[in-house]
Amino acid sequence: MIIKILEKQKAIKLRKSGLTYSEILKKVPISKSTLSLWLRSVDLAEHQKQRITEKRILAMQRGWKKTHEIRMKRWAEIRNHASKEITHLSTRERWLIGIGLYWSEGVKEKEYGSATNVKFSNSDPLMILVFRNWLKEFTKVPDEKIKYELYIHKHANLKRASNFWTNKLNINPDELRIYFKPANLKPKRKNINENYNGLIRISVNGSIIVTRQISGWVATTFARPAPPQAGLGSHSRRLRRRSGAK
Repeated sequence: MIIKILEKQKAIKLRKSGLTYSEILKKVPISKSTLSLWLRSVDLAEHQKQRITEKRILAMQRGWKKTHEIRMKRWAEIRNHASKEITHLSTRERWLIGIGLYWSEGVKEKEYGSATNVKFSNSDPLMILVFRNWLKEFTKVPDEKIKYELYIHKHANLKRASNFWTNKLNINPDELRIYFKPANLKPKRKNINENYNGLIRISVNGSIIVTRQISGWVATTFARPAPPQAGLGSHSRRLRRRSGAK
């Protein structure tokens, strides 16, 4: 009993000095529930409350950082494993990839609208480069017909974004036309501040026929289901096991 009284007195003294529960438990060998019972009536000064709050925030940040490191390590392992599953892309596979990209991110010609040129937009530099290479390889579009437009918010760092895209696309600054988006003071997107470089649109002058050609490729490729192919079953099962699907 005397030991418990001494432990309680020590715990109260440590709490009044501004220590957190975790710090006290390292010095007083009792359960957290007992400590909570002993300290529930202990009042703290404002600077002591502030210190405890700061310690809690630091502890949470350490936990978030550790969780993030574990997640990123797992992400790198999955990506590394997946990259080994594709060793080579045939000409036909590259062709189909470009068709899928334009179906997803390209401007389509409407039956009730006027004819349109090829236009492809995205904020991912790799996707823009892949599509540009695809255009030149499979539609034989010359470089001089490809135009570049940067769409960016007015509050963004235009100089940094311009340098970013001209370096990624290997073009001269005067080849990049700038268009400002309406200001959004409360954006929900995460790519803001130093991570935000706007969106690039590739357009091709005099490419109405190419747009219709791509439209035909899309219709032929995706309008009907593909027949099952040998060798995909085991790959599909590996992906399902990796994702935890039954």
